[in-house]
Amino acid sequence: MHRITLLLILFLLIPDVYIYFMYILRKTKNIWLRIAHWIPTVLLIAGYFLLMHGIGENAMAHHAQAIGRLAICVFLFAIPKTIFMICSLVGLPFHYLLRWPRSPFTAIGLVLGVVSFFNILYGTLVGISKFEVKEVEFHHPNLPKAFDGYRIVQLSDIHIGSWIENEKPIQELVELVNEQNPDLIVFTGDLVNQRSCELEGFQNTLSQLHARDGVYSILGNHDYGSYYRWKNLKEQVNNIDNLVREEKAMGWKLLNNEHDILYHQGDSIALIGVENDGEPPFSQFADLKKAAEGTDGMFRVLLSHNPTHWRREVLPNTDIELMLAGHTHAMQAIMFGHSLASLIYPEWGGLYTEGERGLYVNIGIGYVGLPFRFGAWPEITVITLRNSKHETYRCSQADLKNRFGK
Repeated sequence: MHRITLLLILFLLIPDVYIYFMYILRKTKNIWLRIAHWIPTVLLIAGYFLLMHGIGENAMAHHAQAIGRLAICVFLFAIPKTIFMICSLVGLPFHYLLRWPRSPFTAIGLVLGVVSFFNILYGTLVGISKFEVKEVEFHHPNLPKAFDGYRIVQLSDIHIGSWIENEKPIQELVELVNEQNPDLIVFTGDLVNQRSCELEGFQNTLSQLHARDGVYSILGNHDYGSYYRWKNLKEQVNNIDNLVREEKAMGWKLLNNEHDILYHQGDSIALIGVENDGEPPFSQFADLKKAAEGTDGMFRVLLSHNPTHWRREVLPNTDIELMLAGHTHAMQAIMFGHSLASLIYPEWGGLYTEGERGLYVNIGIGYVGLPFRFGAWPEITVITLRNSKHETYRCSQADLKNRFGK
């Protein structure tokens, strides 16, 4: 906490000090304008200390909204000022060594600072509930022909605790998912932030999700309550047990290192679900061997929360055709097709393939801590399964008809 406090103060003060001495002191002698420059920073630092002093342990569990709003206020002031400072600093060598005017660099800094301010504002007020439906096709020759065109809607990382006092978007989410007319709905983990009680008031809404073959889910790292300071282990175990009961009551089928067989027009595929298996320090509870037992030879879809599981175990040790994951959130920001999440996760969002095998990473619905999404809009993925062998056959038939007629 002390390190976070120090970083926050430096984040706020460094650009303010630079701007004050480089611009404010030189441009005005009005004492009130000089004081006004410091008011936002002083208020934010005071608000931070008041909040930290009053919340005690488990801050993110009990005061997520307040912390998130404070963080956004910090970003709204600190990031534009930092961008302006950087542009100004870049111009200094050109000004002193080459006698270039500083005004172009100042103007660029002002424009970029204003743009960043409104981007943050948009990401907070609009971006967090700007649901985006992504249509994806996955082609594989092993897919039974009866499942050609089978529609799977994938949701991930709802983090329902961040939607308390803002229930309307979750109702909109459910309605939008049902409009896709899915054959199957899967949820790939992180239903809550830390505690199962966050679901209170949302159960009826989430139970309205409907698909012909039902709603299946797995646990993500947040679902275990690992980031909450429990009084004892029994309390934590009771929390997980309650989450399992809540999901069952909503009509969701939780796959904890197990599988289910889906039948369609006389054919079948296997749906496998494992508990969270993340790279350290994230929890590793998956038992893929146990979960997949008895599914050899079938087309298999694996639900596993953390996408790093794909390269660590799924690719080298199995022949599972398709894995669906979440977890990354794309760090809740994508600019020009890129995300900082790529620095940590080689597969951070979208469809990835190795040969004929695939991984789809859903960038999630909710957020943790910071109520912000820009570019990484909350994602509803519609994955249509396609039999590539069947497609080749159909294309060949069509080609023959075009060439030789009926």
